[in-house]
Amino acid sequence: MAKCFISCVYIVFICFLASCSEQSIQSSVASSPGHDVWGHRPGPRGFTTVILDAGHGGKDSGAVSPYTGQKEKDLTLDMVKRIRAELSGDFRTLLMRSDDTFVELDDRVVQANRSGAAVLVSVHFNSGPSNIRGPETYFWRVDSHGLATRLQRAMVALCPAQKDNRGLVRRRLRLTRNPEIPCVLLEGGYLSSPAESRLVADPLYRQRLARVIATAIRAQSASGDSGTGPLPPPIDAPPSKGSDKRQ
Repeated sequence: MAKCFISCVYIVFICFLASCSEQSIQSSVASSPGHDVWGHRPGPRGFTTVILDAGHGGKDSGAVSPYTGQKEKDLTLDMVKRIRAELSGDFRTLLMRSDDTFVELDDRVVQANRSGAAVLVSVHFNSGPSNIRGPETYFWRVDSHGLATRLQRAMVALCPAQKDNRGLVRRRLRLTRNPEIPCVLLEGGYLSSPAESRLVADPLYRQRLARVIATAIRAQSASGDSGTGPLPPPIDAPPSKGSDKRQ
């Protein structure tokens, strides 16, 4: 009888250890910054590689400021180089483009998917009615919410004023849905706003913007989703494609 009791206790103990091990593995996988098709998991923590994507390029100028004449493609390239410098020493940084080259959106996704445990930050500047100003950040995957939240908060804290902008937005785009790693797309301000366009034209402001973006990336790597609010619900949606509206 005693032997039977000891055997039962031993079996229960082994099952408990197995359960704890399984939960630990699931938790580790859930917070892993590696590849995942859907991204229905907590945001990454402990990643050391950051892919920086300068929006537009080459034949695609992106938005053009009617007040300063600056092109989005040039500003985004300048920004990713500044962010890379700010992250230097702490992260391995990869640039989607390092010069005035046009790269197809789907090719950017392919490049992102070649990476290991990384996050993708695509940098843009916005355009719209002249009265709208302020930064915006787009995400789709659940595991990108924390990083997107940190980036939006950081840019808003720096930006002197915002008006009628969309803020943090969940939107299925090719660079927020299709990569198999956590990915966000940020808009650093509206080139169509006279005041904000002139602000963005200032290299000192762009340096400050690069610094707060880098700080937000560091915070995500150090703390994961802690302090960024509840995760959004998973949405099973197919990959985005060029024919989708609001690409």
